[in-house]
Amino acid sequence: MEGVPMPIYEYRAKEDGVVVELVRPPAEADAPVEDPEGKGRTFERVLSTFAARAGAGERANPGFALPRAGCCPCGDPSGPCNN
Repeated sequence: MEGVPMPIYEYRAKEDGVVVELVRPPAEADAPVEDPEGKGRTFERVLSTFAARAGAGERANPGFALPRAGCCPCGDPSGPCNN
């Protein structure tokens, strides 16, 4: 798969919350993660998001927007708009 872009996955240690990032193929996304510091910690994959920004004078493509969480338009289910 040389030359094929692969996603970056984030994994959080159950024991202390340390997050590591790994570049790996989707087929290996849920494979066990070896503790990079050799401490024997157990890592779980976490949902990660990204942000994209348009250059000066450009509009960002709304097709790349992620849906907001919760029911409130502001993204906070207990937010000020109370939706």
